Amino acid sequence: MFAAENGLKGDPRLEAISAAIRVVPNFPKKGIMFQDITTLLLDHKAFKHTIDIFVDRYKDMQISVVAGVEARGFMFGPSIALAIGAKFVPLRKPGKLPGKVISESYELEYGHDRLEMHVDAVKPLERVIIIDDLVATGGTLSAAISLMESQGAEVVECACVIGLPEVKGQHKLKGKPLYVLVEPSGLDEFC
Repeated sequence: MFAAENGLKGDPRLEAISAAIRVVPNFPKKGIMFQDITTLLLDHKAFKHTIDIFVDRYKDMQISVVAGVEARGFMFGPSIALAIGAKFVPLRKPGKLPGKVISESYELEYGHDRLEMHVDAVKPLERVIIIDDLVATGGTLSAAISLMESQGAEVVECACVIGLPEVKGQHKLKGKPLYVLVEPSGLDEFC
């Protein structure tokens, strides 16, 4: 579900967020229109709008865990977690966490990867939201859901700053709701 379809239609914050995201053609490979959120982070007002919208959505949902997908989910997740009184759990690329980990493999739009988390990062029945910057195929979020559920946690929702109008991998999200702030920019220019 897009934020504009959930009571935020015409909200100038969404326009500011969208305008702050730079589009880089043919990165990391030809045919990809990379949505670069580093420019969003440079715009403190747009960045604050992003966090505020997520916080407003989740503050009354009794969320105990905000899980952020490496690396760009780390830029949004901790701020959201602090604001709603939840812990932050990093979902890392292979070999980045010390101690015992569990992992889940997934396919990207342009390759394969794996996510890991500490086995004791979440407890059974904890309520979780998973945050990332962008959803395209749903593979990364699906792996994150599997990690959380393997530990008995309840994934309440997945949240992304950017999402395709028709997420190709919505079925991969195991029936979990998806909340997206804005659609990608620059797709019309490339087609």
